[in-house]
Order: sequence, then structure tokens, then C-alpha cells
Amino acid sequence: MRRCLAPDGLTLLHTIGASESGLHNDPWIEKYIFPNSLIPSATQIARAIDGLFVIEDWHNFGADYARTLDAWRANFDAAWPRLAARYDARFRRMWHFYLAAASAVFRSRRDHLWQVVLSARGVRGGYVAPR
Repeated sequence: MRRCLAPDGLTLLHTIGASESGLHNDPWIEKYIFPNSLIPSATQIARAIDGLFVIEDWHNFGADYARTLDAWRANFDAAWPRLAARYDARFRRMWHFYLAAASAVFRSRRDHLWQVVLSARGVRGGYVAPR
């Protein structure tokens, strides 16, 4: 990101984040949903951007994300009659389980949904978050 950013530009990191640092994802998620993935902690993100960016804003939408996952699960269930010819019952169970479990993880506040605004050298006069 740093290499592609104009000297006075901004970039947005939109990511799911974890409350604690880890080096491995949940084994079930790793195997069936997101192979080769890792949910970073704030510490891991801060270390990765150290010396490369100025953190202008860090917003946590995680408390709202459970509702998004619940809506996705409801939409998935509603669409299933149109999808059933292409996907089997096992696929349906796995994604239903994943969406329900992910919703619970966000409700528990173990995981978060972050939007981190970064600049190359800092915004002159400071960054104002449009909230």
C-alpha cells in the first residue's frame, strides 16, 4: 500500500480484527471457509505498519457486524431454493454454521470489524473522520 500511495494520499484498511494476537486461525475456518487466513490483532497491524504509515483514524464497527452476518444468513436461507440445484446440503450446513458462529463471535466482542485510515506522512492540520 505504501508504494502505491501518493505522498499526500490516504489509504483505508478494512479488516476483521481479533482481540488477541495469534499465529493460527480457527482450524475449522481454515479448512472449510478461509484457507490460509489469519485474523490480525491491533498489535499485529500496528507492527506491520510501523514506520510506513501514520494512523489517522481507527474505527471499530464490530458491534454492528453481527447484524450484517444475521442478515446474510437470512438472505442465504431465503435464496436456498434457487441455489440447491448447484450446491449440496453439506455446503448449506457449513455456511449456515459459519454465519451463525461468526455472528456470535462478533456479539461476544472477541472479533471486530475495523476501518483504519492511514497516511504516508500525516495529514497537515490533522485528519477529520467523516462520522
